[in-house]
Amino acid sequence: MLRAILISSLEKCFLDTKINTLEPLRSAKVYRKGTYSLQIAMTETNISAAHRRFVRIDVDGIEKNALNFRTVELIPSYMPAYPTRHDTDFIRTEPGLYPDLLAPLQMNGGVPCVMGQLRTVWVDIDASALADGEHKIVFKIHDGEEVHELPLALTVIPAELPEVDFPVTQWFHYDCLATYYNVEVFSERHWEIVENFIKTFVKCGNNTLLVPIFTPPLDTHVGGERLTVQLIGVTRDAEGKYTFDFSLLTRFMDMADRLGVKYFEIAHLFTQWGAAHAPKIMATTPNGYERIFGWETDATGEDYNTFIRQLLCELLDFLKARGDDKRCFFHISDEPNSEQLEQYMKSKNSVIDLLEGYPVMDALSKVEFYREGVVTNPIPSNNHIEPFLEAFAEEGREGLWTYYCCGQNVGVSNRYFATPGARTRYIGVQFYRYKIGGFLQWGYNFYNNQGSHDAINPYVDSTGNYFVPSGDTYSVYPAQDGTALESMRILHFREGLDDMRALYLAESLVGREKVLETIEPIVKELTGNEIVFSRCINRSTDMHTLRNAIDELVINALN
Repeated sequence: MLRAILISSLEKCFLDTKINTLEPLRSAKVYRKGTYSLQIAMTETNISAAHRRFVRIDVDGIEKNALNFRTVELIPSYMPAYPTRHDTDFIRTEPGLYPDLLAPLQMNGGVPCVMGQLRTVWVDIDASALADGEHKIVFKIHDGEEVHELPLALTVIPAELPEVDFPVTQWFHYDCLATYYNVEVFSERHWEIVENFIKTFVKCGNNTLLVPIFTPPLDTHVGGERLTVQLIGVTRDAEGKYTFDFSLLTRFMDMADRLGVKYFEIAHLFTQWGAAHAPKIMATTPNGYERIFGWETDATGEDYNTFIRQLLCELLDFLKARGDDKRCFFHISDEPNSEQLEQYMKSKNSVIDLLEGYPVMDALSKVEFYREGVVTNPIPSNNHIEPFLEAFAEEGREGLWTYYCCGQNVGVSNRYFATPGARTRYIGVQFYRYKIGGFLQWGYNFYNNQGSHDAINPYVDSTGNYFVPSGDTYSVYPAQDGTALESMRILHFREGLDDMRALYLAESLVGREKVLETIEPIVKELTGNEIVFSRCINRSTDMHTLRNAIDELVINALN
């Protein structure tokens, strides 16, 4: 016998999940022109049934072209969590198959129903064509002669979520796309693939794009190289004079503008973790096309200093001429520590005068470095953010950015395979509560292992050769046709951004004080704590309880 129910988009269902442990979803709210996501969970409980069959899903009460159906596919995870660095709210920590990939329906739209396994279908409802008010939607599962009906009461709230000036970046790895698809960098096919991935990048709430003016010096083992993805052409003549060609960069930025990118994040000017060396720079010289700077280059030596200062001056002139310079963020080097501080400061001081008036920011864990002026615009991880928030508050300053990656394992929000969907989503509430100014994550599509020694297949190895817990290195999958397939995790994060937008909408109607008076007691009851980064909502039902309270604030204010 087929059993099926509607469930929250936040649930992560495994093949052995029991359907009677899931909370049925019967009603939902969505804003005008918004998207509401849910899942259809189904299983066959009759042990005498065929081992598998394909069922079809139809719908009443809404045009079918307003819906997008995808199957939730399970991906191998050899290491869902570091063995000794996780908390008890992880869904599971054992290696196995984890739900993550959202894949197009196959078999002419059929959905597999497998005896003894729970499978889910992801459904996006586009409210753009729906009138305000309540809609009775019925999902119909056709199983041979039987039809199973799953009703949903969907209310369209008569307001649109506002645009919020909130930069969001996940580092885009252009070389990984060229390697995975075996295409030449900046060939026409590579441009097509990059454009496809940027479309999905923007659709999922990202608006700040890493710009490879030269091959970004990120996640590259010492002495190694990543595939060249350098947008600025460099020529060095026999006298050592440089000229620059910005034609590829022009094409890149025009494409990004067309696709809805709002901000540009210029690649780091020095190598990662210490700023001791120059990035890989390729140039046309009298000897041909060759690498002129790299690991062998002293970051503050005369040769590189002359080059990078001339490049920055001409780059800024180029950006100003386009009217884009104020849309750019700059980096020195990622996450300097105490041992690297002296070198970081030397490298920073070699160029910082040219970047006056522009945001120069880097990931940072030690608040002392911020207080000493090492990094004026720090980006602390969400498990190190509290002292930075205190320092900003002391200065009357707002707009602190934050990030997470492999090191944020206990208590805080993250996007691992094993992280509850509600916990990934909850960060939007934290963004609002602390007036966070932006968010960074390092892996939109990093399909390499640690240090980029080798490429990996993200459908097989989600840990980068036991580099990090599954889910840290990428949030989209490379489809066979050169497009990006979304994960559950990237959409859970997008839902968190929508929560933040709903909170700012409520604030515009009733004021910030009223919003906080409404949500803070709910959070305290659900988590046992105030709204802090170190404690998250982990249950789907709790996250929906909080979001419903936000929506009710808006609805009551509109009436």
